[in-house]
Amino acid sequence: MAGLRWKRIVIKVGSALIAPAGKGCSTRYLLAIARFISECKLQGTEVVLVSSGSVAAGRAAIAFSHQPLPINVKQAMAAIGQSQMMMMWSQLLDWPCAQLLLTHDDFRDRKRYLNIDNTLRTLLSHQALPIINENDTVATAELKVGDNDNLAAMVAIVVDADALIICSDINGLYTANPRTEPTAAFIPQVDAITPEIYAMAGGSHHAIGTGGMLTKLQAAAKATTQGIDTLIINGQQASSFEALLQGQPVGTLFCAQPVQLSARKHWLLHSSKASATVTLDAGAVAALLHKGASLLVKGVVALQGEFDKGDAIWLVDQQGQKLAKGVSQYSAPELNKIKGVHSSEISALLGYCPSEVAVHRDDLVLMEQAG
Repeated sequence: MAGLRWKRIVIKVGSALIAPAGKGCSTRYLLAIARFISECKLQGTEVVLVSSGSVAAGRAAIAFSHQPLPINVKQAMAAIGQSQMMMMWSQLLDWPCAQLLLTHDDFRDRKRYLNIDNTLRTLLSHQALPIINENDTVATAELKVGDNDNLAAMVAIVVDADALIICSDINGLYTANPRTEPTAAFIPQVDAITPEIYAMAGGSHHAIGTGGMLTKLQAAAKATTQGIDTLIINGQQASSFEALLQGQPVGTLFCAQPVQLSARKHWLLHSSKASATVTLDAGAVAALLHKGASLLVKGVVALQGEFDKGDAIWLVDQQGQKLAKGVSQYSAPELNKIKGVHSSEISALLGYCPSEVAVHRDDLVLMEQAG
């Protein structure tokens, strides 16, 4: 028996597996998943669990019939359901279970990002099972990752996992939706996530997904570009986990890609949040794309949105095309005063010059590197 070939995995379990009826936790599918986690640990494979389902788990505890659910009601349900979900995992597993509730803010802040890394590695070294969920009880729209597929990919990158296993309610990726297209063909392996692959999920990687196959592909793209194998398997079938434990093919495997970005630049591209844009002139665009240069303030022609020094910003051309994401050396008001001038003039205009560039090349990643 071959066994698992990975030494550290992140497994993502969705609400449909936690609470199949949407009204409280159920062990219907989780017994097989818990056994899989235990067998992984016995084989010497470290496991991090990303578990959705807190709202569904707590839904029965609060009587509310109107749809859609108001945000305060959903957050209250999540507060109740999270403890129930953790209690269920603790009862199913013979390992210490640790709870981590995260928001997008925790990933985009570099210090918090490193703290997540340190906490997870310490838990793993002490044989504990980290169980992670988005902090639905307090997260606002601006702070939410939005879905636990992408959250799981971010976690896999933080802990330098070998594999990300996303448990779904279908067998993997198909050429079309198998529920509505009888001719949809199953795809056992994807060597590279291309626009054609995204089209099979009904969208592009630029679309904003909140669930379903599209977010799973987005998560696979994030993970595979960091050298992490990604699997989408049917989590409702115990045979999926038996096959994994025996080293047999199951689900759709998205093959890890050669790593091209440093951890810092990958964090900047995928985990930092940017809303403001800085428009560049043609010279700055050429220097950015073809010379690997920093962005000088002279190349800035316009700004849109508010940001502080140290915030991530989008760098766009004069047609509005996103070219890169970078960390600004100046706040929006400061950059607005000095845009278009030579670096030697910054001190005269501001009274100080903390940096001769608007964005340093080490704090900048091109969109073409996104994969």
